[in-house]
Amino acid sequence: MSIQTILLLTTIGLAAGMLSGMVGIGGGMVIVPALVFLLGLSQHQAQGTSLFILSLPVLLLAVFNYWKTGNVNWRFGLVIASTFVIGAFLGSKLTLRLPEAWVKLIFGLLMAYVSIQLILAGYQGIKHDEV
Repeated sequence: MSIQTILLLTTIGLAAGMLSGMVGIGGGMVIVPALVFLLGLSQHQAQGTSLFILSLPVLLLAVFNYWKTGNVNWRFGLVIASTFVIGAFLGSKLTLRLPEAWVKLIFGLLMAYVSIQLILAGYQGIKHDEV
């Protein structure tokens, strides 16, 4: 691995970590596109790598900080986490059977939809605060 690649990976990691800690995003919204567009990984490789990356840091560091301030709903989290395991298994099986172009299209549409919803909600919040 070249120094340039290591520096690029380090930058991606820092940006994704900061955004994950600040607003709860990082893997899908930052790491996957960066690995695809900046480092040339396939969509499948980027998604698998992103899932690997997020496993321990999110659990050990970010959740701990939120827990210390009373901002973790353990009951909700445990129910979602227990079913998330099944969903992640089924989703990965399905995705690996789809052509990469379809996976990119679905991923991009989902990101666009979420982005538009967040922009509209933020705009409404700002508009409401000014009144």
